[in-house]
Amino acid sequence: MSGVPGKVYLVGAGPGAADLLTLRAARLLQDANVVFYDALVNPEVVALAARAQKIAVGKRCGAHSTAQRFINKRLVDAARTDGLVVRLKGGDPMLFGRAQEEIDALHAEGIEVEVVPGVTAALAASAALKVSLTRRGVSRNVAFVTPRVGESERASDWIASAASADTAVVYMGAREAAMLSRELVSRGLAPDTPVAVVEDASLASERSHTGTLAGLETLATRLGAGPAVVVIGQVLRELVAARRDAEPGALRKAS
Repeated sequence: MSGVPGKVYLVGAGPGAADLLTLRAARLLQDANVVFYDALVNPEVVALAARAQKIAVGKRCGAHSTAQRFINKRLVDAARTDGLVVRLKGGDPMLFGRAQEEIDALHAEGIEVEVVPGVTAALAASAALKVSLTRRGVSRNVAFVTPRVGESERASDWIASAASADTAVVYMGAREAAMLSRELVSRGLAPDTPVAVVEDASLASERSHTGTLAGLETLATRLGAGPAVVVIGQVLRELVAARRDAEPGALRKAS
């Protein structure tokens, strides 16, 4: 290449299903020279980058992952030598994806960046449950929160946001269900507040469990190894009641 740097696209891979990818994202993958992808990205999505060099950069909660500063450097280096570079992130790049760190690192080196949105897990979970996260007279606001804190980062009072929202969606929190339940009840939520845990939203392996905040820890024990989000709020009340009445105690996939 000439001395002119290439361009990096931060692309949302969506919640899992390959056919939820945007048309722009699919086109960029087909045209890319190199693709850096996260661990949770569906292999079918990665495979769309048929002509690209494909590089896994980890980022799976609870497992070994590539240090963010190393990812930043690799993006900069690739942009200088490979032209069209795609940084493929699960869900939407701008939500719990550390996109700002990558954008800032690229801008600091004079490299152009474009962000291509993707469907985030909260919306895929809502679709799986067939329950709107907002509803007139019930929910006028939604909070997306996560209990995860990176090394050397100061903690935030995310639990206050979840407790005060009409509907809350907790990312990367299902494995901390006991703490989540305890803290939300201590902040004033009723133990019988409806909840749902959705695993592998949008995939064939998708399944969901519903119940109450007091029973959230038990619901979480029914999860497999897939990524999951926790949905909390009164918008779920009718669904929780219907499932309880239909098959008491049974495990069901979202219908």
